[in-house]
Amino acid sequence: MKTIKAVLAIAGFSAALAFAGPAAAQSDSSFYVGGTVGQANLKDACSGVDGCDKTDTAWRILGGYQFNRYFAVELGYHDFGKASAPLGDTKAKAWEAVGIASYPLTNEFSVYGKLGGYNGKLEGPTGDETTNDVTYGAGVRYDFTKHIGVRGEWQRYHDMGGNNVVKTDVDVVSVGVVYRF
Repeated sequence: MKTIKAVLAIAGFSAALAFAGPAAAQSDSSFYVGGTVGQANLKDACSGVDGCDKTDTAWRILGGYQFNRYFAVELGYHDFGKASAPLGDTKAKAWEAVGIASYPLTNEFSVYGKLGGYNGKLEGPTGDETTNDVTYGAGVRYDFTKHIGVRGEWQRYHDMGGNNVVKTDVDVVSVGVVYRF
């Protein structure tokens, strides 16, 4: 039931953005691709375990469509790295679909929020667990040119894991580059 609610929320949010896009002040709409690198924190992966490191390097590839200066939709793949513990590592990764609402402060500089859903997998020493849930975040973007921009953001993937592995929120702080066509 939780999976169905997450999928419906993503579909509804994406549809609202698609219909709101033409109604908002239009600037150049375009497809874009990009990548980010940063640090992931598997918050509860080390609960009660001595000698555990719950942070690792994270990376993401992404693509999306910018409807106008205010709205975009995006798909991405995120590798969160692993939490390292004496009894074994817990690896994490996720596919995501998000809507992004931006507010331009200048022609080049914007702040944004993102909301959507993810399909994530935790692989631990006691088994694997696939989860569908909500992801959200906030960030800043600076556009150097019409085609190239940089991002800095924080994003949370809520309640990854569950029965076979630990249940944890995953927080990611990252920087990245976006290229618009």
